[in-house]
Amino acid sequence: MSSFPETRLRRLRRTGALRSLVRETKLDRSDFVYPLFVGPSSQANDELPALGRFSVDDLSREAEELLGLGLSAVILFGIPEEKDDEGSGAYAADGIVQRALKGLRERYPDLVLITDVCLCEYTSHGHCGVIENGEVANDATLELLGRTAVSHVEAGADVVAPSDMMDGRVGALREALDEAGFEETAIISYAAKYASAFYGPFREAAESTPAFGDRRGYQMDPANVREALRECELDVAESADALIIKPALPNLDVIRAVRESFDLPVAAYNVSGEYAMVKAAAAAGHLDERAAALESLTAIKRAGADLVFSYWTKDLARWL
Repeated sequence: MSSFPETRLRRLRRTGALRSLVRETKLDRSDFVYPLFVGPSSQANDELPALGRFSVDDLSREAEELLGLGLSAVILFGIPEEKDDEGSGAYAADGIVQRALKGLRERYPDLVLITDVCLCEYTSHGHCGVIENGEVANDATLELLGRTAVSHVEAGADVVAPSDMMDGRVGALREALDEAGFEETAIISYAAKYASAFYGPFREAAESTPAFGDRRGYQMDPANVREALRECELDVAESADALIIKPALPNLDVIRAVRESFDLPVAAYNVSGEYAMVKAAAAAGHLDERAAALESLTAIKRAGADLVFSYWTKDLARWL
């Protein structure tokens, strides 16, 4: 390689058109999934607009707008009217997500409908599984997660995404779906979901803060990356169709490690706390939201994510 002055790397940075021409990582609407919260009634969130919730009727209008912006995929989270110890609203045939799915499937057949499969939004205690002897019972939870996944697909879901971090949940969902005749339904597993400090705004929006203790006994220790690869390996063996790393920005190294280790599609969840930090800094005049968001999303893609779940997805569609 020749050196300066023969080599001048700035030559291709001189104009915006040149920079775009040689850009290595590019953002595309088709790579993004927009999280949507559905509940008994609509509720705006002025500080964090993407964390507002929609009624079933209003959700349909939101979906129409998203399709008009060129977006093609959403993930649904439900906030039920009532909660109980076993999170029965998660798998009820007339549950909030099930009703939303039926409405969206009928009106928007081309919209990819992904559902979060977990019990935390539906349990009175806020944990991701049933409680036995003061602990989250792994094996007892699996059957309920399977019922939840089947009920979502019966209502119109294209993809189910288990986020509970119970051991064996991907295999349990695959078995339940296959037995119900849904062999073609994909599972995108939250394979490496860390016990993160960045989930706060989501837990407020989804009303899923644990009533006691925390989730460190089942979500991953943020210090571990080799363990994340083991989690991914197990999920692949249990027939996961794609893998999610969550949160995204604190775990770019994990995204890269998973990308280099597995051939499955890799997704990253750009979580509520990441979104909220940039929103707050922009509101205080410390940075430009659009520039910071685009840089953050580009970094996630550059690390190796094929798909990105992000609260900026709707804004991104307008920016692009």
